Amino acid sequence: MYGAEGVDFDRGAETDIELLERHGYDKLPICIAKTANSLSDDAKAPGRPRNYKITVRGAKVSAGAGFVVIYAGDIMTMPGLPKVPAAVKIGMKPDGEIYGLF
Repeated sequence: MYGAEGVDFDRGAETDIELLERHGYDKLPICIAKTANSLSDDAKAPGRPRNYKITVRGAKVSAGAGFVVIYAGDIMTMPGLPKVPAAVKIGMKPDGEIYGLF
């Protein structure tokens, strides 16, 4: 679908996929996390490059959303929470007034 000549699976990706299959998640739809700049996993190869293999480095189940995420290349996903998330400062006073929202 992406025009790649093939797929290279990192050992971690193979392990992830074997685990997903073992637990029955292999029939879920797949979302591929890759660079937005290219149909490949290489941000320096814009558009629809030719003559390439896509590298899969991992896979994860998003069970609540109902799909599997395949991580292609060195994609960075959304950053995690800081050491102290903003939610820690949110609360409610005894009178029902909420504080800490921004």
